[in-house]
Amino acid sequence: MDIINSVSEMQQRSLAARAAGQRIAFVPTMGFLHQGHLSLLEEGRKRGDLLVLSIFVNPTQFGQGEDYEDYPRDLQRDAELAAQAGVDVIFAPTASEMYPKGYATYIDVEGITETLCGASRPGHFRGVTTVVNKLFNIVQPHLALFGNKDFQQLAVIRRMVLDQNTPVEIIGMPIFREPDGLAMSSRNVYLSGSRRQQALVLSQAIETARQLVAVGETDSAALIANLTEMISRQPDAQIDYVRICHQLSLQDQEQIDSDSVLLLAVFIGSTRLIDNSFLLDATNPAQ
Repeated sequence: MDIINSVSEMQQRSLAARAAGQRIAFVPTMGFLHQGHLSLLEEGRKRGDLLVLSIFVNPTQFGQGEDYEDYPRDLQRDAELAAQAGVDVIFAPTASEMYPKGYATYIDVEGITETLCGASRPGHFRGVTTVVNKLFNIVQPHLALFGNKDFQQLAVIRRMVLDQNTPVEIIGMPIFREPDGLAMSSRNVYLSGSRRQQALVLSQAIETARQLVAVGETDSAALIANLTEMISRQPDAQIDYVRICHQLSLQDQEQIDSDSVLLLAVFIGSTRLIDNSFLLDATNPAQ
């Protein structure tokens, strides 16, 4: 397994692989790998001849006062896990390599970036789409794998790829959960003691919502009120949003149907957690 830090070296490696007829599978991450990331790598290993993992904590997607400086980093540990997963190349550039002096170009996807996480984290998705677009240009993948936990991010990236005619197949993969139901996230390391236990309220709220829908609840407002009250009982929980949206437009839905997705963002202490689920089993094969 090779670790590449240079943009030009990564491009050369990818172009050589393409010229040799290899199919490039790509998993972009910010590192501090967990089992969810490893599930993406496992699928990528099946689908590609050359498996590339990027590890880059992208400064442009963090807002002022967010956890860019404190975001967990451990390249040595990540490299060991990546090697075990069959990764061929880790692309691990520095911020100055990705955004050299004078950098001035950004990618904006309008509409679906202005709601949900985009409303509470202004500029976040501009940073996400910019770095993903750059990584696609550098790695030159045939396919890229993303987790469904970041539901809005995946929708935004799909929109960007469609609008920009980018020849990359985008594959969404199931949410990977801890044994107790908490969606895996690199930020889970911030949780300890009672706050780790309180974080379970997100997956518990999802299960409650699905049970209510299964017995006939179709009113989104009633469902949201129920979940809001449930989450608010946790002493260290602060709700960013509890929304039920159409899976494509991300617009609020008044009535539950086969396109309805429950989306949650909740602070447990200072740690912001997100989770989601389709509310009908017929459209929920990956959860």
